Amino acid sequence: MNIQCPPQVGFSTSIDIVHNQNQKHQYSVKTLAGVKRPYAGAASALSELPGNVGDFKRPYRGPSQSTRRLKASKITRITGNNECAGPSIYTQRKIANSTPGATQNPFLSLSHPRYGLPKALVDNLLSMGIKSIYPWQSSCLLGRGLLTGEKNLVYTAPTGGGKSLVADVLMLKRVLEDKKKAILVLPYVALVQEKLRWLRRAVDGLQKDTGSSVPAPDSLPRRRKDYGHKSVRVVGFFGGSKARDTWADVDIAVCTIEKANALVNVAIEGGTVNDMGIVVLDELHMIDDEHRGYLLELMATKLLSMQHGVQIVGMSATLSNTEALAKWLDAKYYQSNYRPVPIEEYLAYDHAIYPASTSSTFFRTASQLNSTQPKASVTAIGTIEVSEHTELRKPLTNAVTALSIETAAAGYGALIFCGGRLACQATASLISEAMPLELSHDILDRRKEVLSDLRSLPVGLDETLEKTVIRGVGYYHAGLTTEERDILAEAYDLGVIRVMVATCSLAAGINLPARRVVLQGARMGRDLIGPAMLSMRGRAGRKGKDEIGESYVCCQKSDLEEVAQLLEADLPAVTSCLTPEKRGIKRALLEVIAVRLATHGDAVQDYIQRTLLHHTMDQNVLKVMVKATMEDLLTTELISVDDTGSYEATLLGQAIVAASLTPEDGIFIHRELQRALRAFVMDGEMHVFYIFTPVQSSGLADINWPIFRKEIDSLDESGLRVLNFVGINPAFVNRMANSAKELQERTSDEIEKARIYRRFYAAFQLRDLCNEIPIHVVARKYETPRGFVQNLAQTCQGFATGMIKFCGQMGWGMLSSVLEHMSDRLKAGAKADLLELAKIPFIKSRTARVFWENGMKTIRAVAEAEAKDLVPILLLAQPKRFKINEEEEGKYHQKLMLKAEIIVGAANRLWDRQQQIDVEADL
Repeated sequence: MNIQCPPQVGFSTSIDIVHNQNQKHQYSVKTLAGVKRPYAGAASALSELPGNVGDFKRPYRGPSQSTRRLKASKITRITGNNECAGPSIYTQRKIANSTPGATQNPFLSLSHPRYGLPKALVDNLLSMGIKSIYPWQSSCLLGRGLLTGEKNLVYTAPTGGGKSLVADVLMLKRVLEDKKKAILVLPYVALVQEKLRWLRRAVDGLQKDTGSSVPAPDSLPRRRKDYGHKSVRVVGFFGGSKARDTWADVDIAVCTIEKANALVNVAIEGGTVNDMGIVVLDELHMIDDEHRGYLLELMATKLLSMQHGVQIVGMSATLSNTEALAKWLDAKYYQSNYRPVPIEEYLAYDHAIYPASTSSTFFRTASQLNSTQPKASVTAIGTIEVSEHTELRKPLTNAVTALSIETAAAGYGALIFCGGRLACQATASLISEAMPLELSHDILDRRKEVLSDLRSLPVGLDETLEKTVIRGVGYYHAGLTTEERDILAEAYDLGVIRVMVATCSLAAGINLPARRVVLQGARMGRDLIGPAMLSMRGRAGRKGKDEIGESYVCCQKSDLEEVAQLLEADLPAVTSCLTPEKRGIKRALLEVIAVRLATHGDAVQDYIQRTLLHHTMDQNVLKVMVKATMEDLLTTELISVDDTGSYEATLLGQAIVAASLTPEDGIFIHRELQRALRAFVMDGEMHVFYIFTPVQSSGLADINWPIFRKEIDSLDESGLRVLNFVGINPAFVNRMANSAKELQERTSDEIEKARIYRRFYAAFQLRDLCNEIPIHVVARKYETPRGFVQNLAQTCQGFATGMIKFCGQMGWGMLSSVLEHMSDRLKAGAKADLLELAKIPFIKSRTARVFWENGMKTIRAVAEAEAKDLVPILLLAQPKRFKINEEEEGKYHQKLMLKAEIIVGAANRLWDRQQQIDVEADL
């Protein structure tokens, strides 16, 4: 292979241009020759020096200069043959007119009468930076029947192309104009939380005309007073959410997939489906996700079957069969390729950079680079010098580091995607070691603020983050807690952190656009990333901050050809998950019968004809499959049929649907709970915590067998009875701990056995959390990331809610009461005596115990306290002491003071509400 590198140097990216501009400026600094460096605490000595020397502030230089530092390799751009790059999106935009605004096209202003939006909403959107919309958005919204809610819509647009705003406008139209409720469905909790904040800002101060001027009665609890209801209430529904609102309480419900399906069931069963005006399905391509996708199809099919005029809007950045999905949903479809910030795309391979402006260009380049033919040649447009450091000897690692440092040095943000959690942290550490040390005091202070925010969290400050954040590098993966990820994401968005390293698995769950996106390899573990690569590359370019984005795929030789084929191939068509092997059809039929949407054979057939499966499967095969599934539901006694052929869900079937379980999991749970009712171990906690652990192992961490054995050895007599009762064999655990074997899960018996062992191992962690052991301590004890422990607790909270509903539906009131009490303890992370105190924000787990031990035992006591008096208590509750200087300690105390003020304010509101309820009870 011959890499042709023309001699002319001068080809520059946008980052090179900025870097060169910075070097043109000359700075004059007054010499400090002969002046000793002041020792710590002697800053006043400088003030005695002549002239302005006393104002001098030394820039932060990180570690001492004796510490060996890495130096990022230099990237040299080559000119001469850049035409081989082909016509990229950016080069096309250079010669095209810029995007027109509202002055050229009045329809690009949301204040135009055709959209019918209230001025207050338009003003809110304007304050959020939405001055006008794009031509494609206008064209899509003005499609016949969309703004009036008469037609459904399926559309696709690139990541960052503004697709969410179209759905937002349609959703707000239904709520404000038609006085209907809306459901917005998102796949991940992080996206739900982010969208919640956005929508609440959008509807801030907006009022609906309810057609009634009668105020809400004063006797209503305060949280429901405003619902009478002029303000627009936006509520999130997701696992681990502390919101107690129901379907009746909201105007816009922002939900995960599971919660949205449950809300639709509630609306159908409660006869309030007429209150529903629109359901928005974001990331519609997930409909063929084998774990959760079938729920999207269930939900949409139920809405189509009811024919109540609920508008369905589906959108995605990665749909290939938009027209087929639109046909299924009886919808208009729209496709847009527009990106407001164009992207230049490159391949970094073996110390060189190649053009990859289109998938065909990438495929051709990769094929030539991978060729063994001596005549094969390809022209590089840049080179990355070979590093002298051992840590950067590998071309892939060297390229990622060099590209990251170059971006940060030019003042822009870089987003690096890695295949795993450990690789993510290692890459962040490596890049931080190569980051230039010179910093302004302003940026240093802001980074110290970030560290102070992290330090004030219940889990404390991570040692690796402490080293990387001060140098402008962060990382983002599932091993971090939600609060840590929020702080880091905000710091990155504000430019305080310049380089963020994230795992590929979180690419769809974060919204962190960057000037430059770098993919470190193309694998998650052993598997290729797949279509998710498009979502990651699409993060390049920030609207309003960047005029261009850059995407680099850094590959090693073994992956070149497969990545090229992946990018050249068409996106896979979205298909139904209601097939027998994906088990979706059984739950689909059980649900429609349980909510009485289909009660006889013709209605069941009508429902099936409205599924996506009906549009993609041979009809004879489908008919046989439905018949077999109905017989299976009858055999397992989840439904019954009378002499007239009318179907009805049994008590067990209704309980399974109420708990949002699959039929298979519901049957397993029913069997376990029946055994528990015969011999429930009430003189301990382990039995309840075992019941609370999810039955699906996908949400549970791998078992550490030596730790498992140690915890079993420490069980008391009550715990040992539970151990024997659920089927845990200590001898088997001991054998696994002494060997390096993995838990076998090939046959159905092995799968059920593994499920029991995983659940019991997770129950140990729940037990510790409910006994006021902080998340970071539990994580250290079980040698698992603290984010995994937090996620386990949140997942179990949602599962526990389902178990309580299951028991309530089955008529097992006593068991339901026990589970409900332990669920409250799980949410509080505390013992029973702290449950009232734990209702106050920030007072959970060990913090609640510290408050109790310092005399703050009730909500009233906290409400009557001064915020300054709570700061010492919060200090006592911090996980560990840090060696910080006086200035940082002052800022740290300020953070705790702000937290204390929030605690006192929340306690006062809770106390007022409690008094109000007491007064109403006396009346």
